[in-house]
Amino acid sequence: MTRSHRWLRLKILIRAELLHLTTINASDRRWQMPFAAALASGLPLLVGAYFEHMDYGLISSLGGLIFLYLPETPLHHRMVSLMVCAFAMIASYALGVMSHLFPPAMMLVLTFTAILVTMVCRFYNLGPPGSFFFIMAAAIGANAPGDVLQIPLKVGLLTMGCLLACLIAFFYSVYMLRSQPAKPVTPLPPPTFDFVVFDSIVIGSFVGISLALAQALQLTQAYWVTISCLAVIQGMSLRAVWNKQLQRLIGTGVGLLLSWGLLMLPLDNWRISLVMIALAFVIEMLVVRHYALAAIFITPMTILLVEATTLGQSSPSALIEARFLDTILGCLVGLVGGICLHSPRFRQLVGRQIRRLAPARQSD
Repeated sequence: MTRSHRWLRLKILIRAELLHLTTINASDRRWQMPFAAALASGLPLLVGAYFEHMDYGLISSLGGLIFLYLPETPLHHRMVSLMVCAFAMIASYALGVMSHLFPPAMMLVLTFTAILVTMVCRFYNLGPPGSFFFIMAAAIGANAPGDVLQIPLKVGLLTMGCLLACLIAFFYSVYMLRSQPAKPVTPLPPPTFDFVVFDSIVIGSFVGISLALAQALQLTQAYWVTISCLAVIQGMSLRAVWNKQLQRLIGTGVGLLLSWGLLMLPLDNWRISLVMIALAFVIEMLVVRHYALAAIFITPMTILLVEATTLGQSSPSALIEARFLDTILGCLVGLVGGICLHSPRFRQLVGRQIRRLAPARQSD
């Protein structure tokens, strides 16, 4: 191959990557959904700011994220689906909080949680965001400081956030169904061993590996590595995994600059609450259109969700640098996991060993 041919192929490759990065997806999402989602995660923050317990508000705000699982089906189906998701969020967070008491078991607990939650989400064909927020809740709970006596309080606060999100979802659904007909409940596709079991084990294993690497490197907030890994590895194809990894790195890099600017401001509890509500609204408007643009705002939202009560205890520059390194590590682990997940040879070799452990009737 001549030099001119290699240069031509490189230009075509660069042009294709730029096309993937700059494509804005069409969306029919109305503003009422992002507004209701922002209320579900933002009202607990305002209550926490009012009672001067921002730490309580942040935990309940995490539970409010289950609003994002609200389907567009008839009212009875969407409310039952959302309440089941609320139970999954509560259980995942509880497991994560309990694992914090014994750090050596944290990786095993998070791996088990990731595998089990992903299996259930795939068996019931749960759409985006899939298992992401359940595993995110477990990761944040596992890295949150506290003792055994605080477990009931934390789980109760998250439960209250989930209940508030269900209440907001009910009134939102009643209002929206008056002008927008519900979509029919689609029958579940027949589950397959590869899609439900094998993929879940691989995803859960790499989530555990990302946490183990973060612990081995003694990173202060291992949750960020886990979240970055999970966001990348969940792509439905190797191209989707690569796009997600590239877009998350770019979006997080810009988002960290935005985070640095926000952290330099004199933020009190009320300002933090209002900023997070605004970020939640913008994220839900953008995430279905372009992931990199949404990641710009996801980054400060996630940082404030976990770090809001400790702002001022460390310099913003050190915090931003640490989160950027965590993102790189998590994306690299997620990319390796995605390559394995979509490699026919890996699926054949490892899948054969996993099938031997499964009952013959379930390995079809």
